Amino acid sequence: MKVFAIATAQPTLTPDKLQQHMPNEVPATLKLYLEGKVEQFWFREKAGPIFLMNVESVAEAEATLAALPLVADGLMAYEFLPVGPLAPLRLLLPKQ
Repeated sequence: MKVFAIATAQPTLTPDKLQQHMPNEVPATLKLYLEGKVEQFWFREKAGPIFLMNVESVAEAEATLAALPLVADGLMAYEFLPVGPLAPLRLLLPKQ
């Protein structure tokens, strides 16, 4: 299943704390990409990343990102949105 994970930086995330965590956050994120759990990613200035995840469930997406250093330290939170094919397009097909 595909899940969008949309990050929100917490008010406690300061530039200094971000710089302290980046040496661990970047390799951990890259590992998720190489494992195929993070399929695509984007960045929103002053908000954080958006990941398109390829996982079995929303619970798996939550558990996967909970292990990232910024999340584990309460400095970043994610909203999880499961997505799928645009089902109403089925209406455009001839009925059989």
